[in-house]
Amino acid sequence: MKVIDFNTIKKLSISPVQCVKWVEEACRAKYEAKLPPKISIKLDGQVFFNTMPVYLPGKERFGVKVVSRYPGRTPSLQADILLFDTQSGQTLALMDGSWITAMRTGAVAALAIRTLQTPAAREYAFLGLGNTARATLLCLLAIAADTPLHIRLLAYKGQENAFRERFAACPQLTFSVYHSAGELIRGADVVVSCVTAASEVFAPDEVFKEGVLVVPVHTRGFQNCDLFFDKVYADDTNHVKDFRYFDRFRRFDEFHNILLGANKGRESKLERILAYNIGIALHDIYFAAEIFALAEQLADPAEIQTTTTTDKFWV
Repeated sequence: MKVIDFNTIKKLSISPVQCVKWVEEACRAKYEAKLPPKISIKLDGQVFFNTMPVYLPGKERFGVKVVSRYPGRTPSLQADILLFDTQSGQTLALMDGSWITAMRTGAVAALAIRTLQTPAAREYAFLGLGNTARATLLCLLAIAADTPLHIRLLAYKGQENAFRERFAACPQLTFSVYHSAGELIRGADVVVSCVTAASEVFAPDEVFKEGVLVVPVHTRGFQNCDLFFDKVYADDTNHVKDFRYFDRFRRFDEFHNILLGANKGRESKLERILAYNIGIALHDIYFAAEIFALAEQLADPAEIQTTTTTDKFWV
């Protein structure tokens, strides 16, 4: 069994384009894979362990992702992946899941944007400017070719400055900063929310223009949109079936059906669409299988280390 750590994965220099490609391949394989519900164990002090198994018959791989949270640990949220060969039963690797989680989440959001935005979309609003937002924009840039994009940022504790600095070398991007979510969203073609907690809706109905695509990566803050948006898509029905207004969605389907041709997706430039594609362990295990194959090609087996990241990292 190999131990493939965070730094080894970084050394593989996996491009955002490749991440989007892997996510799309994984999405197309969803209904062939086996995805039992996750098991969640919660302990005192806001500590939890989530366990998510996935079987990929097309790749003869089985994997388990374990996400744990310890408020006093750095980083507090940590993901680890076990990967197995389903033909031999061999344990292939214990793999760090931090980079995988960040980049597959951004790639899922970017794929949803590419699939569901209007052809004329140029105004992109971002709420929550951490790693997930960075990964989303990296993947979006990778599949947008040289299209000029205007990025609207919601100011929060100076994160907007660090975000602009991260992408300062991208000539196709321009930025503007807003101090209220309502003004940020008004007129935006695509709204990406990576805010992890919200106690109320971000903006009233009237600020969401016709044709807007909203991608709430962490789901919170758009309950009003559930009631009047024309279509809602999700990467898994179980992610949204307990939403307060699930039974009142105008039209709902799983996102994968668009890629498989079973759903038409956007049918009008006027449709308002929600994409609750927050990521499922299928994507993580698919990434793990591909990363294991790449790591096997390393010329020097000693390059596969046994350390883990203990610091906050940025994509």
